[in-house]
Formats: sequence, C-alpha cells, structure tokens
Amino acid sequence: MSGFFPDAAYLVLSSRLVPDLDGGYTIATVARARQMAARGADVQLLTVDPADAAAHDAHREEFARRGMLPAEVPLRNLFDEAVAPGGGAAPWLQDAVDAAGADADADADADAPADADPTVGRRVLSDPQGRPFLALPVIAGDPDWHLSRAAVDVFDERGAVVGSLPGFGALYRAWLSWLAAESARPVVVICESRQLGELLAGWSRPGVRIVHMIHTMHLEPPYTPDAPVNALWTRWFVLSDRFDAVVWPTRSQRDAVAARFGSGARNLVAPNGVEMPHRGSDETAADVVAPEREPGLVISVSRLAAGKRLDHSIRAFVAADVPGAVFEIWGDGPERERLAALIAELGVGDRVHLRGRTADPAGVLARASVFVTSTAFEGQGLSIVEALAAGVPVVSYDVRFGPGDILAGGGGVLVADGDEAALAEALRMLLTDEQAHARLAEQAYGSARVWSDAAAMSALADVMRTALESPARR
Repeated sequence: MSGFFPDAAYLVLSSRLVPDLDGGYTIATVARARQMAARGADVQLLTVDPADAAAHDAHREEFARRGMLPAEVPLRNLFDEAVAPGGGAAPWLQDAVDAAGADADADADADAPADADPTVGRRVLSDPQGRPFLALPVIAGDPDWHLSRAAVDVFDERGAVVGSLPGFGALYRAWLSWLAAESARPVVVICESRQLGELLAGWSRPGVRIVHMIHTMHLEPPYTPDAPVNALWTRWFVLSDRFDAVVWPTRSQRDAVAARFGSGARNLVAPNGVEMPHRGSDETAADVVAPEREPGLVISVSRLAAGKRLDHSIRAFVAADVPGAVFEIWGDGPERERLAALIAELGVGDRVHLRGRTADPAGVLARASVFVTSTAFEGQGLSIVEALAAGVPVVSYDVRFGPGDILAGGGGVLVADGDEAALAEALRMLLTDEQAHARLAEQAYGSARVWSDAAAMSALADVMRTALESPARR
C-alpha cells in the first residue's frame, strides 16, 4: 500500500521493548510499527537498553513467534550496533567522540539540571570475546539519571579509552545522527518515551522530524483538569513545543492539555490502533457472537498494578451476586499476592480466579460475556477496545482518559469513578438482562472500529504529513 504514509524513513524509538514487560506500552509500540509496515511504510524499531545481544535476539524471536513483529520490521539496539567486529567501539561511535569537542548538539541538554558528579559506579560493556567497547555511568536513586552528563567512555580495538561523550543523551543522539545520515530521504523519529524525548528536544538535523507519542496520564490524583501535573512530566511540558508533533491517544486528553498549557505545542490526535477481527461483510453484531462464548463469564485483562484497582472489580463482582457467574483476571504484576489474599478473605476462590499472563488475549475475550475494568486512570484503554472488537460489552469507571471516549459510541456501561456499588449493579444488569446484553454487544464492534488499526493509521499518516510539510521546530 505504497503512498499511504509520506515517503520517509520512520524510526520508532523506545527505551526498551521486552515481551511481557511494560504492559500496554510495549504492545502499542510494537503494534504501531507493524501496522505502519503493513501500509507500506519503511519502518524500524529502535531500542537503547544495554542488555546483551543474546537477550535482544531472544526478544526479537519471541515477538516474531507471537506474530507481533513481521520479518520486514527490524528491531535494532544501540548497544548491539556500538561494537566493532574487530573489537572496541564501532566507527560511528569513535567518530562521535572525535566530534564531541565541537558537538553541534551541545545545546541539546541545555535544560538539564547541572549535576555535581552523581556517578556511583561504572558499567563496562564488552563484546562476546571480552573486549570492552563502552563504559556507562551508573547513577542510582535519581529519576533524572538520563539527564546526567557524566562521561560515557569509548574504547578502541586495543582496549584503550579514546575519549568520552557527555552523558546518555549524547550517546543516543550520536546513534540517531548516524542512522539519519544513512538515509537519502527525510527521517521521522517516532519517539515513544518521555525520557528519550527530553534528550531529543534540542537535537536538530537537516531533513529530520521528531514526532512524540504519548501513552499515559500526565496528572496526579484525583486526575481532574486542575490536578497536579506528575513531576516527571513537568519538565517535558516546557520542551513540548520543540517536537514537530505531539500525538495524544485521545481527543479528551489533547483538549485538556491544550486548555491548561496553551497551544504552543503542535498537539494532534492518533489512537493506538487495535487490529479488528474479520467479521461479515456488513460487520454487524450477528457476526460477532463467538461459539466459545461462556454465559456468566466476566473477564479482566490487565497488569496487576495498584493503579488498576482490581480489588474494586473483585468486590463489585462479589456484590453483584449472580448465580453461576465466574470472574477470570488475566495478567500479572506486583499486586498478585494482595489480590489473592483478598479473594481468600472473601471466600470466593471458587468463583474468582487469577489466571496469570496470556499470550492469546483474543482467545480469552472470545470466551467472555462481560469485560470489566476499574482502573484509576488510562492513557487510552487498549483492552477496552479489544473487548469491544470481540463483541464483549464493557463495564468501566468513567475515568480520564479513554473509557469515555471509547464508549461514546456505545457497547458498554460507564459508572462514576470509585462507585463500587454502581459497578456491581452494572455487572448484575449485564449478567442477568439478556436484552441489555444483546443491545450493547450489537454496538460493541461498531464502537471499536473508531479505534481500529485502519482508523489509527489514517490519523497517524495525517500527523506525518503535517510534520514533514511544516518547518522543523528545532
């Protein structure tokens, strides 16, 4: 499908991409690259985590095994490419050291806080033959470690330090500069991480545009329009007008940001797209009913983290008290033991089950009668869209941002945030009222189509055209 995206090299940049780590962030980032490639874009995935090459190979193989990463989309890592075959650092990295004295990126960290020496150690990276190629500063206990200018030492093939780069930012920019120089076409860096965005906000190269994707909430509790901004986002907002586009997953979050922070940044909207199951030509709910659907089965697919508030869903399911109903919670995370203790305390281990991770969420949803989420906040709510795409009605708290946007076209029930009694009543209604369930199931697939990969890619292609046709912002 050539011509869908503007002609450019697209570099999707993430701090790390590890199967079953970082939840929806990893799923959405890999899916974006896959969906772009399916529409003819020349796209590559880039990561900067310093695991060894064997680990990165294993990650690539697992993504491919699951069908998440097609062969035509490379998954490249900075540290894999920082090694010269004959030992020491790769030529592009040694060249970056040679240029560091007259570094054109010297202003890229101008907004970084000056640090005394926060380095508490050095991590020497070696190739499989044991030859060093880089030494990284180890900065513990500092959420702004990525902004440090502590030296990154670069080795030659003899194992001697030939010079250093001023911090992680300079290292990351050196790699991107080398990649950009390889392309005869415009380059779009699709930045998926706030930390990386802070390091790129001052980086400028002819023909390069930076499009910054947003994945999550920027506010602290209670997540109201005037709630405190998360401290990790405060500095980012100061820099946001330097990106060629900032892409929010929902219109409601984009509008809230523009109302509070003004219109200096180029704030656009493109959701994380969910690949829709193929239904009949008329795409009606009659085609959505799966033969494996289990009446009375309530499903949640979520990371077991405090912000997901799965204890609310458990108590609401118990309070709904529908004979024969079963609640399966799919996912894993730090809250597992606490949730298991709650299930035991309530004496409902025969009806509420912690199922662990699944590599087949579509198969899980195909069995579901109702999907429930009681999260405290969202970036978009991929699992809600996936449930709707499977024809499963959704019960959700009306939290910012995502559930209200997604369910605006029907397919679910929104209840007031934190109201467990209302959550229980909505579950009871959908589990006992066949007409209400059928009506919402009828609406579900149509609502999901607004958030489909086709809709998302159309919006993202418009973003890329705007970024490439407008003057660079750095």
